[in-house]
Amino acid sequence: MKIFATVLLLPFLAGASLLPETIWAWHRSASTQPALANRALWGEYGLKAWESVTYENGKDRFTVSAWEVADTTGALGAFDWQRALLKGDAQPSQAAPLAAETKDALLLTHGNYLLEFQGYKPSREELDAVTGSLKNVDTTALPVLASYLPSGDLAPRSERYVIGPVGLQEFDPAIPPSVAAFHFGAEAQIGVFHSPKGDMALAIFNYPTAQIARQKLSDFEKLPGAMAKRSGPLVAVVLQPPDPDFAERLLSQVRYQAQVTRDEYVPGKRDNIGVLIINIFIFIGILIVFALLSGFLVGGLRVYRRRGRKGEDPDAMITLHLTR
Repeated sequence: MKIFATVLLLPFLAGASLLPETIWAWHRSASTQPALANRALWGEYGLKAWESVTYENGKDRFTVSAWEVADTTGALGAFDWQRALLKGDAQPSQAAPLAAETKDALLLTHGNYLLEFQGYKPSREELDAVTGSLKNVDTTALPVLASYLPSGDLAPRSERYVIGPVGLQEFDPAIPPSVAAFHFGAEAQIGVFHSPKGDMALAIFNYPTAQIARQKLSDFEKLPGAMAKRSGPLVAVVLQPPDPDFAERLLSQVRYQAQVTRDEYVPGKRDNIGVLIINIFIFIGILIVFALLSGFLVGGLRVYRRRGRKGEDPDAMITLHLTR
């Protein structure tokens, strides 16, 4: 229901300008909305707004397309999907942690934004000018599920990140969404692997708890020709592999490793009791010096007043001698 509502609202959410007026020497000349090939999938990734802008510098020009999605997870899913659509042999790029480039194109993520440069690859300063102008950037860490995908024999650009039934139907339709059970908060990383007897898709599902993963393992094992394995909250599955031995070796490489992170306070100089005591004595010394100087100042003023008034005591008390 949420995905359906998001898809209906996409035309209304896309009106805001995402990209800057200038990128150093380049000036904005025209803007359009790039066509959405799969609105349902974009809606599942949480698309909020999108824009395509042509920049000019004299006779030179290039195009920047930007998609704002819900979070970094949606940006990861959109990046894997759109990277496969780049024309040419896309290679990893150093422009960003998630970036790929061809001869005349650059695709990257910045927080919850997906950016594509066509016709020109910007310099670091030009790229910073674009990313620095983006609003409401999500800075949460990327999902770690992709790191559990084995790297050996992985087909280039075959990775897909799935967060719902639309993506599962698009990238691995043999697995029913009811078995994946996305209502538990599951996410999946899919990759295609080359084996001597043919290609096979490995899907790794991540569930909130190991108990849920244990329950779902039996459902995956009931699928025709399924080979499945559980490791912690992960369930890895290969359907109808052309080479069962290769699939078995592939599944054995999926091993969950718990990673616990916490914000830990690092004590500084202010927390050192020795430094605290030294500062106390320094403060006491300052007070003593201040008291001595004040005393000398007051005493000096009194001596000066006495010398200026000969025969008269300026500090003499006045008595009234009142009696009954």
